[in-house]
Amino acid sequence: MKEKKNVLFLCTGNSCRSQMAEGWGLALKGDDYHFHSAGTKKHGLNPFAIEVMKECGIDLTKHTSKTTEELKGQMDVVITVCSDAHENCPYFPGGKIVHFGFDDPPRLAKGLEHEEALVIYRRVRDEIKAFVEKIEEHLE
Repeated sequence: MKEKKNVLFLCTGNSCRSQMAEGWGLALKGDDYHFHSAGTKKHGLNPFAIEVMKECGIDLTKHTSKTTEELKGQMDVVITVCSDAHENCPYFPGGKIVHFGFDDPPRLAKGLEHEEALVIYRRVRDEIKAFVEKIEEHLE
């Protein structure tokens, strides 16, 4: 039996994109990989991210916002989901780094009404899901 790889989704604040990616990873590919998420900083969980993932049956409320220093074990693959994290990615010995950026929902939704903001969060959520569904192609 093949040993599962540790895959880290890394973002700036570990509040939205990386959390959604970890949620999708666990739901869709959790039998194949150990998924984690972290940020270069800690911003807490984004309530909009929690809301749009709940619409898909994925509960992020038990997730915590964490930094890379809080991770245990070696990461085999680090997927940076924003350009800031990619540019400031900490060193992971032996880990392959893959960049696949997604739009920043909190930035794009700033000042919008609740329903307008949800449209942006849903779009990014669905883009992340499509990425995770084909994650093997990105890990080659």
